[in-house]
Amino acid sequence: MRSNRPHVAARMLSLSFLIFHFAISSSRKDSENRDEIHVIHKNKLDLQEIVFVIQSQSNSFHVKQAERRRADLLEQAHSLREDPPVVLCLHSLSDNEGDWSILPLLPYMSRSFGRNSSWIVFLQEETNVNTVPLLQVLAKFDKDKEWFLGKPLYDEESTIIHHYAFAENPSVFKYPDFAAAWALSIPLVVRLADKVRDEPLKSDFTIDLKHEIALYIWDNGNGPRLTAVPELCTEPEDSPRAHHCATTLRKEPPACGESVKREDMFVAVKTCRKFHSERVPVIKKTWEKDALFLEYYSDHADPSIPTINLGVPNTERGHCGKTFAILQRFLSNAVPNTKWLVVVDDDTLISLPRLRVLLGCYDPSEPVCLGERYGYGLSQGGYSYITGGGGMVFSREAVVRILNSGCKCYSDDAPDDMVLGMCLNALGLPITHSPLFHQARPDDYAKDLLAHQVPISFHKHWNINPVAVFNKWLRNDMKTPNGLDKNARTEL
Repeated sequence: MRSNRPHVAARMLSLSFLIFHFAISSSRKDSENRDEIHVIHKNKLDLQEIVFVIQSQSNSFHVKQAERRRADLLEQAHSLREDPPVVLCLHSLSDNEGDWSILPLLPYMSRSFGRNSSWIVFLQEETNVNTVPLLQVLAKFDKDKEWFLGKPLYDEESTIIHHYAFAENPSVFKYPDFAAAWALSIPLVVRLADKVRDEPLKSDFTIDLKHEIALYIWDNGNGPRLTAVPELCTEPEDSPRAHHCATTLRKEPPACGESVKREDMFVAVKTCRKFHSERVPVIKKTWEKDALFLEYYSDHADPSIPTINLGVPNTERGHCGKTFAILQRFLSNAVPNTKWLVVVDDDTLISLPRLRVLLGCYDPSEPVCLGERYGYGLSQGGYSYITGGGGMVFSREAVVRILNSGCKCYSDDAPDDMVLGMCLNALGLPITHSPLFHQARPDDYAKDLLAHQVPISFHKHWNINPVAVFNKWLRNDMKTPNGLDKNARTEL
């Protein structure tokens, strides 16, 4: 009879091997779990490690909106029993006119928060922030590395507002939608701050800030590109598509009261003889009917339109002399006494009903200067100005202060919008920016940007059918071009 001890020994050896293998496996899993716990612990983020910067403005209406946003963030921290984060309002940080362009502000950010914070999160007044999912999102990224996070926008064709950058394939370059919020890790802020201090900013003009910031950070491949974060959203807060979002946009407009009445607005159109038959008919077919008081100003009096000759020679560029003559006429007895002056070019497409809704948020007794804000030499003590093509809106008080200051054109063909910017800067009067005014055509802006706007104006007839563009984008149905009702939401 054969002994079964060898089989028993084999079984014992096999069992010992399994026990040993299990022990090794368990040890590895324990080690992996410890590593995983270590990673989670390393990436754990407290709310006080975030510095929130609200891209606010000094106009009284916008100050109130920013304070409400700040209070909401602090209330969320209180409800979470977290130490409150730092929440800054951009307009109140200093008297530097260039702060709104962000880059001049980075040395201050680095100096003040470089040692005790992990992220700078920028948001607009209308951006809702849900702090819990935001913390979860930011914790996915190593805060010790350089990160530039946001909701990406891109150009489908090269555009003048971006200096025709990446002309062969503009869609390769992504830049953030400010309305969704965007974030910089502290290591990136510190490095950029050193760069801003050591190397003067090269560009004289600030036109589309979000694109220019992305270019500056990317630095021809020496810095990080924008990393897309799907949880940074521009969906309305009650949208079913917003369930995963850390940021959304408010559904309702701010409670601004009634729209400005038609009789409280005077519209001035700058034109010249050579465009009487080409551009003026477009205005008459589209938005002229929405103006109760409107005059066309030209170098030639044409009773068929009619146009008014202000005695200022036509110039190929600038038009400063004509614009200052319009300001003087607005305060004279020659036109009805109204609270608001709107100055546009003859190739501006504008929705006056939407503008009246927006102006309901502003106090005409204040010196309000409203439109799309550009900047010149902001890093070297320059000034902001309203770019004229999208329309310039002034309260009567603003016009009074400009003319009483003695500010004048240095020549009739000086750039009117920039001269006015210099005047306002000297007077200490702020430019109030609205992204709903547009200096260029709809094709010059990212589709995802326009998708959540109810635009007020566009500019230029080049290579478009202006009547069709007006009907698609600016008819007063208060809907976005994709047909979604925005309940008259005007992202201010």
